Amino acid sequence: MFLHRPPKLKQHFTVVFLFLFLSYLITNATSTTTTPTQQFKEAPQFYNSPDCPSIDHDDQDPPDPESESDGDDQPNIFCSDHAVHVAMTLDTAYIRGSMAAILSVLQHSSCPQNTAFHFVASASANASFLRSTISSSFPYLNFRVYNFDDSSVSRLISTSIRSALDCPLNYARSYLANILPLCVRRVVYLDSDLVLVDDIAKLAATPLGDSSVLAAPEYCNANFTSYFTPTFWSNPSLSLTFADRKPCYFNTGVMVIDLDRWREGEYTTRIEEWMELQKRMRIYELGSLPPFLLVFAGKIVPVDHRWNQHGLGGDNFRGLCRDLHPGPVSLLHWSGKGKPWARLDANRPCPLDALWAPYDLLQTPFALDS
Repeated sequence: MFLHRPPKLKQHFTVVFLFLFLSYLITNATSTTTTPTQQFKEAPQFYNSPDCPSIDHDDQDPPDPESESDGDDQPNIFCSDHAVHVAMTLDTAYIRGSMAAILSVLQHSSCPQNTAFHFVASASANASFLRSTISSSFPYLNFRVYNFDDSSVSRLISTSIRSALDCPLNYARSYLANILPLCVRRVVYLDSDLVLVDDIAKLAATPLGDSSVLAAPEYCNANFTSYFTPTFWSNPSLSLTFADRKPCYFNTGVMVIDLDRWREGEYTTRIEEWMELQKRMRIYELGSLPPFLLVFAGKIVPVDHRWNQHGLGGDNFRGLCRDLHPGPVSLLHWSGKGKPWARLDANRPCPLDALWAPYDLLQTPFALDS
């Protein structure tokens, strides 16, 4: 007997097939758009000059075993006082800038093999991609990746004048003393939108005196009052914060930090207290910078301006082109809205973006095809 499939059943199978097919396409498209597509060239290997100290046999405490790390064949360097310790944040949005910054540090260092990089990434980030990207371009780099629980600071963040400044990872610099191993006593913190054209060891060796926690270039000609709201200045109990010091603006994208003194003084807690107050009453507008100014302005060791030619990204609204400040240059910093890689990709570079381009390790489509 010949049986006919009921029409309704046939329609049901058709609908189910279409649903499964569309689900596959959507899932595949989603995975394609969320997978990072940037590929980077391998950087040259850089070697120490003959007079660099050897740190292979240093008798140091072991590094923190709980950190997600690389370079396990070189454990001593991560606790060595003879190494230059560099801390940076790491994420997919700024990975291209980070790669250029790393290359510039190594290229101009007299002892590149004595440099230890401590990268801080959000706990929710694609850590395996970040780690493999660094390893592929810098196979010989001494580096570790530390997870930053951004939920711990998210509750304290207030909206600022530019949404990019509200990213929890921007606040990781306030938690370095908690994130890095206790054996790391001094660190140079660097933003991802900069390049060095001088030996970072010179910056790392900045004397901090008997009690200072932090060193950075400061700019006393800047209008310091503009970093805080009228609510702050009109409240005597708040404005008296600066009564016993001469506060000056400094950019937190380049800092030398004594982590031992930071821990002893519990400076992370002091910064968080100002952030908690900001949640109750609006005392500033500019992201993670004002809490640093409230705690440290007027108390830091000033560093020569050559170590932070900042503001090359323009202001926080339009990102217009800017010139260098007068004087010598050891570090170029594209702080502000405009980033050199974005302007170069858009074929609208500023003149100084040409100084960043030689450090760009991005693999172009033409290079991939060849």
